[in-house]
Amino acid sequence: MENRQYNVQKSQGITINRGSGTAAISPEASKVLRNTYSLLAMTLLFSAVMAGISMSIGLGRGVSLICMLGALALVWLVLPRTANSSAGIGVVFAFTGLLGLSLGPTLTYYLAMSNGGQIVMQALGGTAVVFFALSGYVLTTKKDFSFMRGILVAGLVVVLVALVGSLVAGMFGVDISTFSLAISAAIVFLMSGFILYDTSRIVNGGETNYIMATTGLYLNIYNLFLSLLHLIGAFSNE
Repeated sequence: MENRQYNVQKSQGITINRGSGTAAISPEASKVLRNTYSLLAMTLLFSAVMAGISMSIGLGRGVSLICMLGALALVWLVLPRTANSSAGIGVVFAFTGLLGLSLGPTLTYYLAMSNGGQIVMQALGGTAVVFFALSGYVLTTKKDFSFMRGILVAGLVVVLVALVGSLVAGMFGVDISTFSLAISAAIVFLMSGFILYDTSRIVNGGETNYIMATTGLYLNIYNLFLSLLHLIGAFSNE
């Protein structure tokens, strides 16, 4: 992540109206945006297919955890080295495919409930509404959300610490159900902020690599969906 300042750059076709907060998207940014959304759509579809395969073969939670760890290894260790080449696209599909596989046991758990289908569809619908609404806002206003960087990073650290703490507490038999819901709610707000921030970076030229942009938005959607699924499932009739 990096901080950005608005500048009038006629050579790039960018014109800024500071009074209204609107701007014309440069041709370069428009290209990155198109490529990002195209790749994002394909990876989400691929991830959904892999989740379906995971459910059909009854993938266990142990294997699901291995898939998730493998995905994290790809995004941390491999993707940064391949993001500027065509190999990066293959890494992104491998990454999203593994995360799709890891979703299988979770989806199976919720779908086993009497109203499980409704819970999953509500989570999907909620995720779509949040993503399209926030993305649409940024694309319409062209607003720069780079000021949120510090807040989002701090929030992410707090959530990660809370997650580790809840896992440790759970190992000692402490009831963490309420705390777990609070964490999920925090993640919903955090991922919403990241959607604004990441989309703003693309629109305003801060992110020029569509492979990295796709990865960031995919993770936002993935975590948003899981958190909404947890919240909706907890407040269902089950």
